[in-house]
Amino acid sequence: MKNFNVFAGAFVDRSGHRRHDPDWLARTLRSPNARFAPVWYDKCLVDGDPPGVALLPHAKVDPVLAPEESVFLGIFEGKPAFAFDIDCEKPPFPDNGQFHDLRYLGNVLPVEQANLVAHAIALINWHRLQKFCGLCGEATFAVSGGNTRRCSGKDCGEQIFPRVDPAIIVLVSHGEYCLLGRQASWPEGRYSTIAGFVEPGESLEDAVRREVDEETNVDVDAVQYHSSQPWPFPSSLMLGFTAEATSRDIQLKDGELEDAQWFTRKELRSGFPKLPFRLSIARCLVDGWLDEH
Repeated sequence: MKNFNVFAGAFVDRSGHRRHDPDWLARTLRSPNARFAPVWYDKCLVDGDPPGVALLPHAKVDPVLAPEESVFLGIFEGKPAFAFDIDCEKPPFPDNGQFHDLRYLGNVLPVEQANLVAHAIALINWHRLQKFCGLCGEATFAVSGGNTRRCSGKDCGEQIFPRVDPAIIVLVSHGEYCLLGRQASWPEGRYSTIAGFVEPGESLEDAVRREVDEETNVDVDAVQYHSSQPWPFPSSLMLGFTAEATSRDIQLKDGELEDAQWFTRKELRSGFPKLPFRLSIARCLVDGWLDEH
């Protein structure tokens, strides 16, 4: 099987055309074949050993389900899959498993299930932030199977679509060295690749050059796309790159990093610094560089 960055992979047939068929959605929502992923405080329900995502039938979730706010995710393993937000003090469905956050789930779930829960949590988080129209202030409501919201104002009717925030992340190398930095809030000894959000009117390649310069003063060239990773914390898309440094002098210009250093492959394999978590695209970039030789 092809290797995927955690949370990535087209494992869900999103069936976009079905979002615009309210009759089909209403029938499917009540179908015994439908499966539901409850989201409770940014956590999804899992069960079993090894853990697997717990997708519940309609009969199980009907007492707490608000059909008008259910989110159609698509067809997953041959069955229509929906997500819904549930707001209660204690974890619901205690007989069906336990709720865990995405950082845990990304490490333990099969890749296709990690992809599904990331999709679910990203959309539920978006709905929570879009309860009111940014143009007129009126309440919004879900349409298109929960993949769009619409303003209820009779003179507005603005449609609001899910947004993702593009961010670049780059492994910078110079011969036998690579450039890693650390933020003060990270666990002691952990270093990672350079990253930052893309700004308006900026290409991805320009964002790579700017972020590396702002954070470390290093100039880069030969910027090459590597891969991407959905990162719903809450709504980022990490766009991975490699680049070659044309300068080596490090200066922490913008204050985002506590430290930045050049490391050899031998040093990275020695146990210091601590490398990024395995579920992250940062670790994928570092491992790819280590595997070059």
